[in-house]
Amino acid sequence: MEDKTESMTQQIDLRQLALEALDDLKAIDVRVLDVAKLTTITDHMIVASGRSDRHVRSLAENVVMSAKKAGVPPVGVEGEKEGEWVLVDLGDVIVHVQTPRTRDFYNLEKLWDIDEAASAEPASAD
Repeated sequence: MEDKTESMTQQIDLRQLALEALDDLKAIDVRVLDVAKLTTITDHMIVASGRSDRHVRSLAENVVMSAKKAGVPPVGVEGEKEGEWVLVDLGDVIVHVQTPRTRDFYNLEKLWDIDEAASAEPASAD
C-alpha cells in the first residue's frame, strides 16, 4: 500500500517541477489550482500563458523534458501541434499552457476555482 506522505511529497515535487519549468521560459500569469475536492482525475491544475503559439509549445515541451529528466514521464500530452492550448498530464498535476486569447475564452480558473465559485453563489435566506 502506498504511503500517503510519499504520495504527497511526489505531488509537491511535480507541482514545483512544473512551476520551475514554466518559470525557466518566462510563462505568463501562472496559477495553481487545488482541485482535489472537485475531481478525482488530478489534485492540482497549473494554468499558464505563453506569448505566442510557439512560446506555448516551448513552455509545454520544457515541462515534459523536466518531468522526463526527473524520472516521471508525462501520462499524456495534447495540443502540441496546434499550440494554442497544450495540456501536459503528470498524473497528480495537470498543466494547461495557453495563448492569452484561448485562456480568456475558456477561463479554466473560473471553472475550477472552488473559492471563486463559492463566492459567486447567492447567500441563502434563513
